[in-house]
Amino acid sequence: MSDLIFANGRLFDGLKYHHDHAVGVRGQQIYAIGPLDRVREEMAAGGNRAEEVDAAGGLVMPAFHDAHVHPLIGGLELRSALLTDCAGAEECLSTIADAVAAQGDVGQAWFRGGGWSLDHFDPSTGPTAEMLDRVVPHRPAFLPSNDHHNAWVNSRALELAGIDRDTPDPPDGWIERDRDGNPTGTLREAAAALVHRLVDTTREEKRAALLDAQAHLHSWGIVGWQDALVGGYAGIDDPTQAYLDLVEADELTARVRLALWWDRNRGVEQIEELEAERARLGEAGLDAGSVKLMVDGVSETLTMAVDEPYLGGARCPCAGGERGLAFMEPEQLDEAVCALDAAGFQAHFHALGDRAVRTSLDAIEAARRRHGWSNQRHQLAHLQLVAPVDRNRFRLLGAIANVEGMWARYNTPAVQMVKPYLDEERLEWQYPFADIVDSGALVAGGSDWPINPPDPMEGIHVLVNRSSRSTDESDEEPPMRDDQGLTLLQALQAYTSGAAHANHQEDSGNLRVGASADVLVLDRDPFDLHEDEIGSAEPVTAWARGSEVYRRD
Repeated sequence: MSDLIFANGRLFDGLKYHHDHAVGVRGQQIYAIGPLDRVREEMAAGGNRAEEVDAAGGLVMPAFHDAHVHPLIGGLELRSALLTDCAGAEECLSTIADAVAAQGDVGQAWFRGGGWSLDHFDPSTGPTAEMLDRVVPHRPAFLPSNDHHNAWVNSRALELAGIDRDTPDPPDGWIERDRDGNPTGTLREAAAALVHRLVDTTREEKRAALLDAQAHLHSWGIVGWQDALVGGYAGIDDPTQAYLDLVEADELTARVRLALWWDRNRGVEQIEELEAERARLGEAGLDAGSVKLMVDGVSETLTMAVDEPYLGGARCPCAGGERGLAFMEPEQLDEAVCALDAAGFQAHFHALGDRAVRTSLDAIEAARRRHGWSNQRHQLAHLQLVAPVDRNRFRLLGAIANVEGMWARYNTPAVQMVKPYLDEERLEWQYPFADIVDSGALVAGGSDWPINPPDPMEGIHVLVNRSSRSTDESDEEPPMRDDQGLTLLQALQAYTSGAAHANHQEDSGNLRVGASADVLVLDRDPFDLHEDEIGSAEPVTAWARGSEVYRRD
């Protein structure tokens, strides 16, 4: 491994911006930072000739971290019929038909795809098995939505799973049905597990998919992440063995923290099992120090848990009804978080609605009262609705706000589909990131890929502008509460030092002497760009622990 000097660029070190600094790397660590001539002298004093990486006026910075991502799911979707970019139902069906034709005769093997958007169909019913039967008539098919809280299946899949009019809904999900009670082909929340349990994804397929995901994330300059769901959940493949396989083959080049799954149908007796799994994975070289708690659902299906009822009598058809779906009662959540805190686990909350955010913060407060301050770095992800009274509590409780940039804009199904059901006041509560940051709270950037693209620069663009970047003036997106936009410095911090801190990667996410040589070069300096062009900056090369993991052709 040769010595390196990242030269001829501007520098963002994870906290501050420097107009004219170079970075010297020796082995796996940052060895020198400062003016180029001085860095050259310091590197030469070691006796080795350093190779210079020419930043050509771009930005040298810490490689990105993602504090909330689902790599295996993303990798599997990259290898299947990906419906994310489809403009509507017919394009989805056409894409599926093309994929089926390309696969040829595979007998009764499951057809897998995913990424369809609920707003391309009747949101009250979802897509139907009858539609899917037209393009996948003989094989069973299972296709999760882009939010992974819905699954679209065909008639053959329903038949194999034994789902009919007499099949009861699970306690925390439901089967969409016609007037006679017959299943129509959309499975909501935990009901997806009724079919997913039959879908066979081989160990080798998972390993290959995770390897693809790692390369894909590296191409966006991401060298570290927190996998936000490891274990088991309805309709989700468990990535644990795939990670172990990559570690054994010395193919895991990313820094990874795993969030183990909290079984909401059990109590604190599962702590002992989680501790044993943390120890087992730790011995293999994996950090499983986080635990995922699913507090509520999503806005598209009105399962996001809200304090006041949705307007117009709207309700989800399971427990919770007009106030959404709370997967865990406040007392149950308090007990879980206190136990996790005492066991040294980071609690990683899925919390969208104002009720879910409040009960999550209440649970952290309960742990603080019982155990005092800890270094567990509990974090809340998604944060679609945050009441004003709760925004300062992140700082007061030391809770990390996971600010997923791509959500904080108008043109998403999450925002558009819930709009008719929220009053004007609550519509203004969506993604209030500036209020949270300005209070002094710690924040961490995330993508929630594959629900959103994993591109951190696009996420940073939205955090600053509160709208997505457009090259077509006729397609410009108005800003969502532009007073809630972050500064470029704050947004970059979120996706570097902030996310690395949330992931317990102490020596990454910043460029300082002695830190890990996790370095990224952007092709242009976003500090020199107009705010409307921030997202146009792209990775040229990314390095993890002093080894190059991505180079743009």
